[in-house]
Amino acid sequence: VPDIRWIPGFGLDREMDWLRNMEDWMISKKRYWGLALPIYHCAKCDNFEVIGSETELKERAVEGWETFEGHTPHRPYVDAVKIKCSHCGALVSRIPDVGNPWLDAGIVPFSTLHYRHEKNYWREWFPANFITESFPGQFRNWFYSMLVMAAALEDTEPFQTVLGFATLLDQNGQGMHKSLGNSIPFDEAAAIVGADTMRWLYMNHAPENNLRFPRIPSHAEAAEARAQGQPPRLSDLWMQARSALDKLWNVYSFFVTYANIDEFNPLTRRLPVAERSDLDRWALSELAETVRKVTERMEDYDAEHATAAISTFIEDLSNWYVRRSRRRFWKAEEDVDKVAAYLTLYECLATLTKLLAPFTPFLAESLYQNLTRSVDKQAPESVHLADWPAFDEKLVNPRLRDETALVMQLVNLGRAAREQAQIRVRQPLATLYVTTQTDAERESLGRLAEQVLEELNVKRLEALPHDSDMLAYTLKPRRSTLGPKYGKRLPALLTAIARADAHDAARELRATGKLTLTVDDGEPVTLTADEVDVEAGAREGFVAAEERGYVVALDTTLTPDLLAEGLMRDLTHFVQDARKKAGLAIEDNISLWLAADEELGATIKRFAATIQDETLARDLTVSAGEEPHGAPADAYHETIPAAKLGSHAVTLALVKR
Repeated sequence: VPDIRWIPGFGLDREMDWLRNMEDWMISKKRYWGLALPIYHCAKCDNFEVIGSETELKERAVEGWETFEGHTPHRPYVDAVKIKCSHCGALVSRIPDVGNPWLDAGIVPFSTLHYRHEKNYWREWFPANFITESFPGQFRNWFYSMLVMAAALEDTEPFQTVLGFATLLDQNGQGMHKSLGNSIPFDEAAAIVGADTMRWLYMNHAPENNLRFPRIPSHAEAAEARAQGQPPRLSDLWMQARSALDKLWNVYSFFVTYANIDEFNPLTRRLPVAERSDLDRWALSELAETVRKVTERMEDYDAEHATAAISTFIEDLSNWYVRRSRRRFWKAEEDVDKVAAYLTLYECLATLTKLLAPFTPFLAESLYQNLTRSVDKQAPESVHLADWPAFDEKLVNPRLRDETALVMQLVNLGRAAREQAQIRVRQPLATLYVTTQTDAERESLGRLAEQVLEELNVKRLEALPHDSDMLAYTLKPRRSTLGPKYGKRLPALLTAIARADAHDAARELRATGKLTLTVDDGEPVTLTADEVDVEAGAREGFVAAEERGYVVALDTTLTPDLLAEGLMRDLTHFVQDARKKAGLAIEDNISLWLAADEELGATIKRFAATIQDETLARDLTVSAGEEPHGAPADAYHETIPAAKLGSHAVTLALVKR
């Protein structure tokens, strides 16, 4: 037993506890299915006989052997065999009882692999590399029975690795049982949430912990939704569980939409990775690292962290690569940068289908058939017949990885600052101030500033020293950590933290990772960054966000020019939304009419070229009043109320060109 790898590790302790203190094990059951007990009871003279082998049974059989021959010793075939009582000569049948099913399961490595007749063949397959079952009961059932049989017959272990998983409970934490009325048939759940969604839920969960199955809609709720032509509404827990898969589907839909418009075929286009943009090479570097992580985790029987790696990559692919590349797909068909974007996104999606195949087989197959088989008839017929992706170390680019991580972190902090100030991203701001950690980061940010500014919709980026008077720091002690550690000294320690100069404390923590304070009792206390948080604020007119020493501050002053540009971004958003409501395709050009007051009309004319470019408007007509002048009667019309557009109402009309 100690030579076996147990996942989780405490499985070994639990198994050894059972072996040291095991109770009686019920060897028989009054069931139909199970290993037939070879006990024959003569009703005439009350004699019991136990048959020791298949060979002995054949020798003793006086009836039914031809029915049983060629079958395993299970009902109903074995029950056809009758023997003659050795005492009185009467015809005797086997008792109806069967062995404990786990006794039957325990001898599977011997009963199914020709153990008695082809020992060399059996040795090729024994012991098993890996087995898995629900842990709570199997340490005294299947795991135990396999160990006992292997020890008795071969004095060795029957398997090398065992993964035991915990119990699936209902939404309230109760075990699922028909008698309680809370059991959910698999087919019903799969029809509502999808089989792959359930697999993804299970794979993302730590197997040693019990899992509560999120509530699914009732039969009535599901039927009502379908009657209205809608899918059943799922709970937030289900939406959270399938978030990565939904994002992947959105990325896939984005790619397919534009690829169909441009009739893009990945087999007829070639562009070396070295000739692609930093963004492309970053995506391929992250893809290669994901292949490595997933492969390593799967080889270690760790589905939880394998799926976590896939989820992280999908998140970055959706929220960074596709968003940063969206305009590249609008370029001319032969533009090299556009081709690079197509090839990179295609490779990411095609590789993801293979990485997902063990976890979400139906989704992976659907994507594979459309992405791969539709353009390459020589490709394997199914994703499940394709080779597993190989890790390509040449694609890994640590510089791009670190620089992009820096940009993404600063962008996230900038968004947090905007949210704190309640200023939407479509509203441009004048200046972003940034504090970094090292000279190398400052140098990188000098080259990457444009990415940060584009993502946050800010005009200018400036470096911000940690000791800038623009920033105000606050120390936040983690009481849950400090309380158990310092006990009665905690109140005095909290007083010392409150009295400390937050600016100096923040500088000390950044430089050394520690903060030493003198408490009222005279004894110094040294705190770590895990025991006290430093929050950065900003003076009036600015808003700041901080994380692990990185600080961003936004100038929240809105000039008339900034407000006008924000207004145009909002208006463009409403026109784009109107295009969707009008049923237009992404690539459709339009004619656009806008009716507004004099002030807004002047602003629209000022930004007319930008509005047309963003909305694919071949022509734009601006008129005063409430109705768009010259718009045809069959045009799509919509009025945007003043409350949604900076106190200016606007009526739009558009038609496909």
